[in-house]
Amino acid sequence: MPTASEQLDGWLSGDGEKTLGGLIATFEEKSFALLFIILMGVPALPLPTGGATHVFEVITMLLALQLIAGRERIWLPERWQRLTLAGGSREKFITKLMSVVRWLERRSKRRLGFLFGHRLSGVVFGLLVLGGTIAAFLAPPFSGLDTLPSLGVVLLSLALLMEDAALAVAGVLVGAAGVLLEFLLGSAIVDGVGRLL
Repeated sequence: MPTASEQLDGWLSGDGEKTLGGLIATFEEKSFALLFIILMGVPALPLPTGGATHVFEVITMLLALQLIAGRERIWLPERWQRLTLAGGSREKFITKLMSVVRWLERRSKRRLGFLFGHRLSGVVFGLLVLGGTIAAFLAPPFSGLDTLPSLGVVLLSLALLMEDAALAVAGVLVGAAGVLLEFLLGSAIVDGVGRLL
């Protein structure tokens, strides 16, 4: 069975339009996890984005809600489905992302694979993705605090593709650490501002 990176490489180098809609049609049940990786990969980079990634986070929240509701196929507005993923900086980003996925695939193995692919596991996955994405969305601009929650979502999505429970646990821990850090720093800032006033 081909790995996720081999399948994505085949899709990128094959015929057909390289759009969000094309990715959804090709990967069907795996398209949720792949889109979470692509959309949350940018805020997972340790760079302050100044809120520029909020559009990706809103789309991710919409997809997570669909997963929680039990949809097996992604619905996106036609306009979003026509968004091209090939060419320019998007393709470079996907290529870099695939090198990280390949590295993880070499080190990952199927652990507790029976936990994946069920309706309940889809709901839990959707809730965790929604929580991590909301935390990333609420992070103050230019703070870099959206990195860990976003990285948690990316690791969870990779765990789903590779059916690796250990990687899923790592994703939950990274995301939870990001939420805790965001809460602690946010509280410290509020206290500091309160003392000044």
